Amino acid sequence: MDGRRRNPYELTDESPVYVISVAAQLSGLHPQTLRQYDRLGLVSPDRTAGRGRRYSARDIELLRTVQQLSQDEGINLAGIKRIIELENQVAALQSRVAELSAAVDGAAAALQQREAQVHASYRRDLVPYQDVQQASALVVWRPRRPGEPQGQ
Repeated sequence: MDGRRRNPYELTDESPVYVISVAAQLSGLHPQTLRQYDRLGLVSPDRTAGRGRRYSARDIELLRTVQQLSQDEGINLAGIKRIIELENQVAALQSRVAELSAAVDGAAAALQQREAQVHASYRRDLVPYQDVQQASALVVWRPRRPGEPQGQ
């Protein structure tokens, strides 16, 4: 969720609205197959207060994916369950990476702002040293010895 309060009447892909007979029709599966998938933990719809199953649009899409993997790819239900678990894990990790990336970006921006503040606080009467590279210029410095007059 994005932290904002959602309208309880707003329908999303996650909204559980379809009864089992409609979900079966939309997915092209028999209602008994949906019940078995629920028992196996492949597709677990929300439940009403009376324990009736309510499927969301995302559940319907997942049912179609399970059928496609089973029928067309020949993957058994245990394999499909593992695939679904791994896909959910990948999605969770991608979400976490996005969160951490946003945090790093925020920290970098704060660091740049702080660095700019430090640079802005420098005294302006100081002149930065610039290395003069002239072949004909030679400066010799000799420290003054105690008792030696100034200017020699």
